[in-house]
Amino acid sequence: MKEQLRACILKGIEGCFADGTLTSGVVPAISVEKPAHAEHGDFATNVAMQMAKQERKAPRAVAEVLVKKLAEASDLIESVEIAGPGFINFFIKDAAWRKILSDIDRAGDQYGKSRVGAGKKVQVEFVSANPTGPLHIGHGRGAATGDAVASLLCAAGFNVQREYYINDAGNQMNTLGLSGLLRYKELLGEKIDFPENCYQGDYIKDIARDAITKHGDRFLNAPQEEGVAFFAKMGGDLILKGIDQDLQDFGIRFDNWFSEQSLFDEGKVPTAIAEMQEKGHIYEQDGALWFKTTEFGDDKDRVVVRSNGVTTYFASDIAYHRDKFARGFDWVIDVWGADHHGYVPRLKSVVQGLGRKADDLGIILVQLVSLLRDGQPVAMSTRSGEFVTLKEVVDEVGCDAARFFFLMRRSDSQLDFDLELAKRQSNDNPVYYVQYAHARIRSIFETAKERGVAPCFDNVRLELLQTADDMSLIKKLSLYPEILEGAAVNFEPHRITYYLQDLAGEFHSFYNKSRVITPEEPELTQARLFLLRCVAITLKNALTVLGISAPERM
Repeated sequence: MKEQLRACILKGIEGCFADGTLTSGVVPAISVEKPAHAEHGDFATNVAMQMAKQERKAPRAVAEVLVKKLAEASDLIESVEIAGPGFINFFIKDAAWRKILSDIDRAGDQYGKSRVGAGKKVQVEFVSANPTGPLHIGHGRGAATGDAVASLLCAAGFNVQREYYINDAGNQMNTLGLSGLLRYKELLGEKIDFPENCYQGDYIKDIARDAITKHGDRFLNAPQEEGVAFFAKMGGDLILKGIDQDLQDFGIRFDNWFSEQSLFDEGKVPTAIAEMQEKGHIYEQDGALWFKTTEFGDDKDRVVVRSNGVTTYFASDIAYHRDKFARGFDWVIDVWGADHHGYVPRLKSVVQGLGRKADDLGIILVQLVSLLRDGQPVAMSTRSGEFVTLKEVVDEVGCDAARFFFLMRRSDSQLDFDLELAKRQSNDNPVYYVQYAHARIRSIFETAKERGVAPCFDNVRLELLQTADDMSLIKKLSLYPEILEGAAVNFEPHRITYYLQDLAGEFHSFYNKSRVITPEEPELTQARLFLLRCVAITLKNALTVLGISAPERM
């Protein structure tokens, strides 16, 4: 509707230029917004205020000229009025709003999708947890966010690849290997003083037991280096397999799993460093190599290779992001924990050092999750290494509730996740409230069938939808495409959860006030069934883009 109105305003401006009532010939960017108060109309624009200077007229004078021309657009606009210093308020014809229902029905599961992305190739890299332990609840929020952002971008016409970066190089893998080896020896009867810096969780003992089952005491007296390397590889593979399964159970599948170790095996790290040296972005000082991140706005330069010749994580990230863009991605999006916020400037520096724009890299920061049970905090972890895993949460509340709750707030804001609320079958539970709206609509159609009312929408009389509740529900449906597009390009899936709750609330309110199946008014019955069909389509589409089901019955 906004696009139609913009086109109408543009046509009106051009008409004013043609008849000489406006003379500058300058058309500004036309902004159309929804007023804060319904009595101010369906939409408003400040275009007259923007044009006043070029036209050498007062804003209200420009508005008066435009209003006369815009009032001629009778197929869309019911009335136009001038407000304040020169705002123009529009009241849209009910018939134009009702037409949206036909558009929704015709589009079906494509309703809301757009082509704004124009096939632009985008990679979304998320989760990317070290394969040193199972995913915890914090990883779950990042997983839900990354997957939803990827789906939103797909719906907005981008060509999207989901990627998991496996941090399988570096000290954490050696620590995993040592942890597994020591538990292995302990289970075979050797007295071990287990170091505090090793991984403490019971999953390490499970890895050790598996090794005993498959290999007996083969590593009991083997050189420690050999044992550490074996348990690092075996443990990493087992943990990564578990991570993949947990993510699949959470409805997430990756198009590509990228190994950090492959960057070293294929010589991509030294190649990337050499390239940056040639471009003058890396220099040597005190035997170490430094990246000139200050040239791109960072607060200090960053070490790439230490004086002892050991590369930093930053070196791997340079090579990794160089590889991403070399694979042809136009836009690269990383989903990180909020504790990595200080890392953003240096990685933006890398992207610019590669000759790209800083905005070619998008960073989504995901804040911590506070786990509650009936409003009371739940202990998230202990010194023994036990913590609340993603699997435990999904097993308790279900995949749908977990995903919805993870996506209910901006990713960079703190999130309270109440386990008992997520399981509750009541209107207090937002995901239940939304899903029940969809199931309730399906139930209404079943009731209609039982009463001998067969939906027949070939010549449905939409003009019978005349009440304020009818029109309010239609207007809410019309917002979905704009909200989806905004959620996609701003990486904000919480906009969809907000919208779903608003739409569900609008529907429940409508149903409590309006009779849908009215035998004595068969044409109105068909019109309202058609309206609810469009609500169901929109609810399902919005839930689907978040990876959440739209149940037929509950």
